[in-house]
Amino acid sequence: MKPSLLLLFLLIGNICFSQQAAPKGAFLEKWENSKIYLIEIAETMPDSLYDYKPTPRQMSFKEQLIHIKGNMEWLGTTHFTTVEFKRDKTPVPKSKAETIALLSKAFDKVSTQVQNASGDELKQIVNFFSGPKSKLQILNLLQDHVTHHRGQLIVYLNLLSLDPPSYVGW
Repeated sequence: MKPSLLLLFLLIGNICFSQQAAPKGAFLEKWENSKIYLIEIAETMPDSLYDYKPTPRQMSFKEQLIHIKGNMEWLGTTHFTTVEFKRDKTPVPKSKAETIALLSKAFDKVSTQVQNASGDELKQIVNFFSGPKSKLQILNLLQDHVTHHRGQLIVYLNLLSLDPPSYVGW
């Protein structure tokens, strides 16, 4: 094979590989920044106010964090492993430090699950309660869910006159 033809095949292969890896890499970068930002928000709330609820019908600050963690465990396990997810009632953490540690561990677990997924796997369609979705759509849902509840937690901090940390984006 001529060197120029070999170089062309290698270049095309590299482009194809990088395009498949791009969505996963973009997600993992954003996911890590999302983890950093949410943990900064969790650190801002004093331990003594982790049970704060703006109204009786809303989740407490701590419950919001545990809800986020539970969603990560459900979606990550169900769609990025072969393990059957069992929704066990997780004991509510007693402290801020324990809550943050559980949250951090859930973020890391999803990161590992996504890192272990192939680019082709992200194109796979899975059954979801709202209809068939690609695993890439599940990644978008994971991030969207974190963002949704993180926004609520920022409101909690503002209601208590606590300055939320500066936004961490991409």
